[in-house]
Amino acid sequence: MRSGVGHLVRCVALAEELCARGAGVVFLGEICGSAWARAQLRERGFPLVPAPREPDRLAALACELRLDAVVLDSYDLPARTGAVLREARFAVLALIDGDPLGQEADLYLDQNLGAERRPFPLPARRLAGARYALLRDSVRRRTRAAPGGSTVPRVLCFFGGTDSGGVAPAWARALNATGRPFLGTVVSPAPFEAGGPITVIPPTDRLPELMAAADLVVTAAGSAVWELLYLGVPTALTWVADNQLIGYEELVGRGAAAGLGRAADPAATGLLARLLADPAAREEHGRRGSGLVDGRGRERVADALLGIC
Repeated sequence: MRSGVGHLVRCVALAEELCARGAGVVFLGEICGSAWARAQLRERGFPLVPAPREPDRLAALACELRLDAVVLDSYDLPARTGAVLREARFAVLALIDGDPLGQEADLYLDQNLGAERRPFPLPARRLAGARYALLRDSVRRRTRAAPGGSTVPRVLCFFGGTDSGGVAPAWARALNATGRPFLGTVVSPAPFEAGGPITVIPPTDRLPELMAAADLVVTAAGSAVWELLYLGVPTALTWVADNQLIGYEELVGRGAAAGLGRAADPAATGLLARLLADPAAREEHGRRGSGLVDGRGRERVADALLGIC
């Protein structure tokens, strides 16, 4: 589990569903440098057990813990991991974003929008598309505030739990450079002075509440996108990692999000200015995105996983 917070969040969503069905869940790996991420497991009562990288030692640990199935969600695991676990008689679900990276599994999950239309290189069962998006309880029980309650748009800006690309300050500057009135909240693990009408806060459990209350969200095309689609919140997207580009192009191509490109440059600032000035344009993106994620993806994934145990 030495990966980005988005990987953790989607695994937490699946774990919540499995626990609701009476299954026991343990997280294997480590969480580096994010107190907020560690709190997500602690507050839900999910144990975190340090785990070795070597596939044979990981399989031995899974035997010691008497697991029935193992969920893999990392780009960095050795390619033999899934095969070794399957040889040890564990059911294996691999969460992927397009390329399975050589990982062997009984079941694959690619929750990216449009994944069901893309070819898959393996003769294996795959759950593909946004119908399998994994959403946390805190999102599924949230509804979006009615738009148009304020003449000054409320803008939320965040880039995952760690902002691994360090891009939050640049997008805060881009928002201020629009010259348009707005009230902004930027979520950043590293504090900085944004100036203007922007408040900078650390990673928070209130993120679903903040998303639901926003008139516009500026973010990267990571796992949080599925939560925004479920809530129907108008979104302007960038990307900070190459694996996010597939989702970015799909969402922007459908008009379900505005495309800012990768850099907070004058073109992106101009688009943000238009969105801040035009409520109808913002809401059109939210309308096109709303309904693409129905919130029941984790139920479908849990059905499939328990069916192979």
